[in-house]
Amino acid sequence: MTFNAFDVVVIGAGAAGLFCAGVAGQRGLKVLVIDHGEKIAEKIRISGGGRCNFTNRDTTPANFLSDNPRFCRSALSRYSPADFLALMHKHQIPFHEKHKGQLFCDRSAEDIIQMLLAECEAGGVTRWQPCSVKNIRFSASIPHGNCASSYEIDSDRGTIHCASIVVATGGLSIPKIGATDFGYRVAKQFDLPLIATRPALVPLTFDADAWAPFAQLSGLSLPVQIETGSKKDKATFLEDLLFTHKGLSGPGVLQISSYWQPNTPIRLNLAPATDVAEVLQHAKATSRKLIANELAALVPSRLADTWVAQGAALGHNWQRPTNEASDKALAALGERLSRWELTPTGTEGYKKAEVTAGGVDTRVLSSQTLESRQPGLYFIGEVVDVTGWLGGYNFQWAWASAFACAQGLAAKLSR
Repeated sequence: MTFNAFDVVVIGAGAAGLFCAGVAGQRGLKVLVIDHGEKIAEKIRISGGGRCNFTNRDTTPANFLSDNPRFCRSALSRYSPADFLALMHKHQIPFHEKHKGQLFCDRSAEDIIQMLLAECEAGGVTRWQPCSVKNIRFSASIPHGNCASSYEIDSDRGTIHCASIVVATGGLSIPKIGATDFGYRVAKQFDLPLIATRPALVPLTFDADAWAPFAQLSGLSLPVQIETGSKKDKATFLEDLLFTHKGLSGPGVLQISSYWQPNTPIRLNLAPATDVAEVLQHAKATSRKLIANELAALVPSRLADTWVAQGAALGHNWQRPTNEASDKALAALGERLSRWELTPTGTEGYKKAEVTAGGVDTRVLSSQTLESRQPGLYFIGEVVDVTGWLGGYNFQWAWASAFACAQGLAAKLSR
């Protein structure tokens, strides 16, 4: 059997894992990266339509969810979007801002992957791939060569001795590109608590019969205000909405899905820039157009037609000229359009979720180094209970948590 000694073994060759390995290697540590997949960094490769929304200029701790919301502050403050942009400039990778601080590669997400690999090469990082981890054992700091080994890892390529392990295996999202529960199993092995996981940044679904009138709107997109929760925990976003055959998607819905709780409603304002009731009341005095035609000036015509057709079920006749409608009917139309309340039956699950909410409980991790209460065992990136908004925030958490971890490892292990 082959024996190999390293200072650090990083399990997971995604955004967080590769970045951590490169930084740690360049700080003098002997680093091995292991990944079970044949391809690395698939989430980077498919992000942002293939151009990778690699960070957000406006990142703050308020853009993240966690059962322990203060935890992310330390890492985010010590590695900012500007720091990552400096690395981009170093590698001469062109990028642009698309929307609300979201930064994308001009050419391809492959630029980011090659940059991370170059940083790993500069740090002398060894990479085994594909290579699966079969077992992890914690030993009593038995020296092996130049490495005071605390862990033994059985892998496809032999047994590895190392002082520290970094788990960067991500969450359960998008299993077709290799997502597994490996990180959570390691946490359980060492008696580290988990916050219950759930799909996040994911489309919402509705009962098929109830959704039938709106399924015909599949593909229709419009800007909305969307919210969920009560006064104490209310979340609100102003983003685009996309109708689908099964329910709702688009940036606004993906954002709210991270906050939505099962069996609770979401509320939509389908014309957030307009007081619909006031506009319709004004039109009543001057217009003989059908209500749907007046409404089509405020929202897409397909939505306007579908919307007024629902009036009968609510006890209103909205399929008539505006000047013939009662004040009550117009007020009801405006109210429903600006406060459409509906309860999803679920989500499209991990297969469509961009990230996994929940994960390793941050209360057993150091906010400075990401080391767990199990000595020498670190968790970074998506496997941790820190979930960012849509728009580059989750990649920024990957970079920041990886950097904090690499600094902590260097301070602890460098000789």
